[in-house]
Amino acid sequence: MALVVQKYGGSSVADPQSVKRVAGRVVAAREAGHDVVVVVSAMGDTTDELLDLADQISTGPNGRELDMLLTAGERISMALLAMAVAELGHHATSFTGSQAGLITDAAHGRARIVDVVPARLRAALDAGSVVIVAGFQGIAQDTQDVTTLGRGGSDTTAVALAAALGADLCEIYTDVDGVFTADPRIVPAARLIPAVRYDEMLELAAHGAKILHSRCVEYAKRYRVPLRVRSSFADDATGDLTAGRRTDIIADTSGPTDTERATETAMEDPIISGIAHDRSQAKITIVGIPDKTGAAATVFTALAEAGCDLDMIVQNVSAEATGCTDISFTLSTAAAPAALRALQEIEDRIGYLGLRHDDRIGKLSVVGAGMRSHPGVSATLFAALAETGVNIQMISTSEIRISVVVHVEDLESAVAVAHTAFGLDSEHVEAVVYAGTGR
Repeated sequence: MALVVQKYGGSSVADPQSVKRVAGRVVAAREAGHDVVVVVSAMGDTTDELLDLADQISTGPNGRELDMLLTAGERISMALLAMAVAELGHHATSFTGSQAGLITDAAHGRARIVDVVPARLRAALDAGSVVIVAGFQGIAQDTQDVTTLGRGGSDTTAVALAAALGADLCEIYTDVDGVFTADPRIVPAARLIPAVRYDEMLELAAHGAKILHSRCVEYAKRYRVPLRVRSSFADDATGDLTAGRRTDIIADTSGPTDTERATETAMEDPIISGIAHDRSQAKITIVGIPDKTGAAATVFTALAEAGCDLDMIVQNVSAEATGCTDISFTLSTAAAPAALRALQEIEDRIGYLGLRHDDRIGKLSVVGAGMRSHPGVSATLFAALAETGVNIQMISTSEIRISVVVHVEDLESAVAVAHTAFGLDSEHVEAVVYAGTGR
């Protein structure tokens, strides 16, 4: 018997029939002898619909009230799934995030988990019940107000509960069979990755892979939670935890876990594990900044105070004739207006010549632990893009990642070309996107 945490995204519980299908998978795991904790997202597009309602009522809804509204979506899902499990002859108990003991800070819309006290969940499991928890939400430690966790909140909820309960496995169910070497919607020849290390998955998630959110992977890595991604639509609901196509996210340490031992044959350090892409990026260039001590500090302090999370940063060499330099950086498209306002407010203090804003860019990231020990990865990538006529605007690297910024119209072709250049193409189509969202 194992304790398993299963998380189902919005596409997996999009309608009553989908909820019934998920209930069948949950019951199969229970009948196989496992204790089961389920975390659910809101049904389909419910969260977006609730946000639309709020926008129709208020031009700037209060954060507390917006969180109260948005948490209704997951509460609907948890109650319906509990009913569906009961229809199949098993007892199920649903809990909100606060009832489940998810304690957060008070940052509405982007709260972070500070503690998990799962006493009620443990009692329900001990009583033989299937436990169903509303994802994406908790309760603020200081104010006792309902909070939401922001992007990836349900994934993070599942991993946090798995860590607190000492679960044997945390399964993230989505509408594809696992993590692929690229987005199968763009690269039909993308291959399923049987196993990938936490660090590689963090890079993929942070740079555009939509299957897992980076917060979820960070939490799993910190607490060594065995993490698995698989499809809720595949017909393999037997309760056998080793059956079916999936991707295991594992550690890179001595003393492997059982999951790592089972997948070690797949972990022969391929040079490149996968390719991620991100269309939701913008580039801002500050033109003609006087090259003097403290100028960059002033710029990035203002951006930090405006709450702008930056990605790539490039500063040109100072021009001898003018004594000025340019600084370019990328950030999310949604954060660009706030960044531009912050920079305009310090124009007199800095004395720059102008601002340029480009939201027609995309980012491609090549990720793989194997590049640590294999020279020539950059050369292979840049040559492949050059042969296709793709111009590179910016470059950023880490120990296991190379990212480039290109024009958004070149992004999909760049992903496909890079995928082929690194020998990642499968000879046959492996990916089936069951619901069309990748979540």
